[in-house]
Amino acid sequence: MGKPTLVVLAAGMASRYGSLKQVDGFGPHGESIIDYSIYDAIRAGFGKVVFIIREEFEQVMREKFDAKLAGKIEVAYAFQDFDLRKFGVDRDIERTKPWGTAHAVMSAMKEVDGPFCVINADDFYGADAFQKMGEFLTSEVDDNHMSLMGFELGNTMSDYGYVSRGVCEVNEQGHMNSVTERVNIYYDKNDNGDKKIVFEENGVKHELPADTRVSMNFWGFTPKVFEVCMNLFPTFVEENADNPKSEFFIPTIPDYMVKHGLADFKVIPTSSKWFGVTYVEDKPIVQESISKLVADGVYPEKLF
Repeated sequence: MGKPTLVVLAAGMASRYGSLKQVDGFGPHGESIIDYSIYDAIRAGFGKVVFIIREEFEQVMREKFDAKLAGKIEVAYAFQDFDLRKFGVDRDIERTKPWGTAHAVMSAMKEVDGPFCVINADDFYGADAFQKMGEFLTSEVDDNHMSLMGFELGNTMSDYGYVSRGVCEVNEQGHMNSVTERVNIYYDKNDNGDKKIVFEENGVKHELPADTRVSMNFWGFTPKVFEVCMNLFPTFVEENADNPKSEFFIPTIPDYMVKHGLADFKVIPTSSKWFGVTYVEDKPIVQESISKLVADGVYPEKLF
């Protein structure tokens, strides 16, 4: 089996963060979070990185990554756009944003021909997570056995607003029974300063324990996933054509595959601590966390 591919979801408009956070600097020499993910992926044996971007970001991304990654890992780009016909939808639908993360993954079909890992551009996952995913994708994965990294919800929150997480139900064998995307998870604080984690659905608050296993869009797939996406996406579009906020999320696909007996998904435990930048107020926290990792020798001061 050849080297796995890293697929980076970098097409987001960063509406809450306020800038193109995919290339914002967090490390001591202006390294982006993507830089650290790619560095960890190279160490874990990945052979190719595919950036899924909006076409208008291409020049910025190439200037940021092409030269410094030359000779270290193969680099490719795929565009997430509004052309639905290439995915089996025979009409145009007016929208101001693309169709979500699973739609983004479909955009990489022509650049992926073997086992691959999908991550978010703005999430810091850590070396241990990449090492374990790399091992899984080179020695264990097949079309009936895929994976995800499971993080504890309490270790993935922002103090500055809501987050979206794939909430997992895990069985005794360590496999995923289901995953449900929750888009309004936040700390609900009372007058005494106590706080609990909740999500809202149809105006109703539901509490989630801090140790709930969640997906941070760190998935281990084979190209079989593209086939499932292509089968489900046209129906999703037709059912949501009049809803401009509807999104075809990645967790929809593994959840469908598990429930229809198409594959199981191993929940891989990791000692890595996740952190990310949903809001601009998160930036100094991420910078401080990376500085500590550099000081502790986990990463060199200059990556590339």
